[in-house]
Amino acid sequence: MQLSGHSKRLILLAEDDIDDQELLENAIEEIDPTWQLVCIPNGRKFVKYLDTMGESNMPALMILDYNIPELTGVEVVKELNDQGRFMDIPKIIWSTSTSPVFKAKSIELGVKDYITKPNDLASFLTTARYMLSFVKE
Repeated sequence: MQLSGHSKRLILLAEDDIDDQELLENAIEEIDPTWQLVCIPNGRKFVKYLDTMGESNMPALMILDYNIPELTGVEVVKELNDQGRFMDIPKIIWSTSTSPVFKAKSIELGVKDYITKPNDLASFLTTARYMLSFVKE
């Protein structure tokens, strides 16, 4: 039984760019309105937010900007890898950078993929669909 107000499936997004937040949120909403996207503007706050979550309300997916303040997306993934309770949650790093070094670093840490941020609305829909494909139903 789900309580009122808690019926949406949860995606956590670590992103400090409000435009990217809104574009991804709108794309996910258009694809499947049963998803709730919670945006956290920096890596340290992202980790602290996760630490407050109980096992019953864990996110189904984590999307992290490579270059967010305080802790980068990669640093967040390193911290989460040290905590077993987050191991089964798919993690995706996304960035404006196409750096093969950033991608290799991210994949080495076990993220599902490193995605270059789209630069047009149609591509946001395609990217959001791809991200959602990593969620276990």
